[in-house]
Amino acid sequence: MTSYLSGAHDFSVNELKVDNVTSPIVDPLNELVSHIAAGAPHDSGERCDAPKCHPETRVAVQDEIHSWIVHGDPDSEQKIVNIKWVTGPAGTGKSAIMGSLADTCKENGVLAVTFFFSSSASPQRRTKTAFIPTLAYQIAQNLPEFKESVAQSMKDDPLLFQKNIRAQMEAFILTPLRRLAVKATPPGVVLVDGLDECEAEQYFDSHPSPSRVSKRQRTKSEDQLEILQVLREAALDPAFPFRIVMASRPERVFRQFFEGSPFPPSLVLDEKYNPDADIALFMQAKFSEIRRQYHLSPSWPSPQFLATLLDQASGQFIYAATVIRFITTSRQGNPQALLDQVLKVKPTCPKTNPFSYLDAFYTHILQSSPDPVLAVKWLWTIMGRAPTGRGLAVLSIPMDSCPASFINMFLQANDGDAEYVLGDLHSLIDIPPPNDLESSYRPHHKSLMDFLRDEGRCGPLYVNYWQHAEFLGERFSETCRHRGPPTGRSSDQDMFMAILNHYRPPVPRILSRLEFDASSIEWWVSKSIEVRSERAVRTMLHNVHLNCFWFFCSTTCRLWRSSILRQYKKAGWEPVVKRKWLLRARFGRNLISEIRPPLTAYAPVRHVAADPEMP
Repeated sequence: MTSYLSGAHDFSVNELKVDNVTSPIVDPLNELVSHIAAGAPHDSGERCDAPKCHPETRVAVQDEIHSWIVHGDPDSEQKIVNIKWVTGPAGTGKSAIMGSLADTCKENGVLAVTFFFSSSASPQRRTKTAFIPTLAYQIAQNLPEFKESVAQSMKDDPLLFQKNIRAQMEAFILTPLRRLAVKATPPGVVLVDGLDECEAEQYFDSHPSPSRVSKRQRTKSEDQLEILQVLREAALDPAFPFRIVMASRPERVFRQFFEGSPFPPSLVLDEKYNPDADIALFMQAKFSEIRRQYHLSPSWPSPQFLATLLDQASGQFIYAATVIRFITTSRQGNPQALLDQVLKVKPTCPKTNPFSYLDAFYTHILQSSPDPVLAVKWLWTIMGRAPTGRGLAVLSIPMDSCPASFINMFLQANDGDAEYVLGDLHSLIDIPPPNDLESSYRPHHKSLMDFLRDEGRCGPLYVNYWQHAEFLGERFSETCRHRGPPTGRSSDQDMFMAILNHYRPPVPRILSRLEFDASSIEWWVSKSIEVRSERAVRTMLHNVHLNCFWFFCSTTCRLWRSSILRQYKKAGWEPVVKRKWLLRARFGRNLISEIRPPLTAYAPVRHVAADPEMP
């Protein structure tokens, strides 16, 4: 026991009260948690409705992978890199297999660390940023002694989360494992699904010029290759007690990577694993549920119908799953009538396109909307993407993380448009109920985006870059005229400004055709400055002047420029725009760099001149 009066003498104590105050216990993983992708592990809440293998299906595939995880390649005569690649075309069930495999490993006591990439899920699951912290967090949850070592790494380097993923793998995972000398029996496994959906991480200067931005952009294949290389280096480290299973489509970056090193044989989801038998089991089980729900005959549907559907699936689970969702969610008839519709859908070129029946069915579902082309424009916006055209950059806006209720407010020209446009598309996207103000729209499968992006596959439903840009421009113009979305919720106002500051209508091709007045432009500029998004305003100022003649500015340019500069002056920015400055901008000089921010950010100043002679 501690003695508080040790060594004291010659005094008396009538009453002694001691308050023993100790520092609160701080979990060393608290900082790590703020940098992980909480929706990426296989058992996350975000993945509660993620596909899993139906009972008794894909058994051979799962058994083969699980056996490799536990036993490795005992017959191999050379040292191999312990990364097994599971691959197959879209819709062959890769994510379902990986999800079920993660559950099996957990049930059998195999330490499974998982990351499920997804281009249609939360933003943290789309890029590499949270990949290593998420793996490290899961290891620490399963190996408590790992926590302190990870905490020490963060203490040693406070900027670790800004480092590249190779440095993060070394600091967060490999160094702690070396300190602890962890031995996993049986070996643990790292399961990485959907790496082909990992998008490129972009880094921009605070005030970039268009030419500099284009040089700094990375491609998604570069980031995917970086992850593959880091995983290979980890797999070769003696301290790393995990085997790695990685699932993706057979895109070039993966084919080239796995052809160049001594990896275990890849597992290709082809006819060897008899997908037709598994699809038949899946459909029989689902049709049995439909029979019970609608009190149908035990003989429904007939064996001939099942055989036809199985043939049209062509080994693609996504076709079978979409058919079942169509029959259970469509409002166009009873199950038999809907099944008849499915069987009548025939592709135009069944022999030249392996996805011909899936494409024809997607077309059929979209055409059930009263305005199919408008539905496609909504879908592109919901997915946070835009169709790309040759020579045109992707128009990326953060709509896919917004609640469906907000997207409805932004895209509806009239109340009820969302139900009118999307009401019959439940088999393609998850649509929250009207009273749910928080949940987002979620496409059921990435193959829908692949279909809509390819004009040769979707035909008359194809929406090109400019059509989508003009649709968004109209909504941009309409919401500015109404000073924001029709709601008083501050969160909706914040999201609205985030959308507007990510979206710049192609100018002047789009802006010149939209109805803007000075007051609506000034409202947008003032809100942008208010939320500290001055880069968006400066970019717009640059863009509206791009196609002006050297001796004359367009009406659109003059309107936007005068409205923007008035708001700049109110905010303490007072650039001096002279004709010489405009001429130099017209001949390749960057307008943005000529607009100087106030000396104190967002604080009023008397005058900050943009001298046209300054570089």
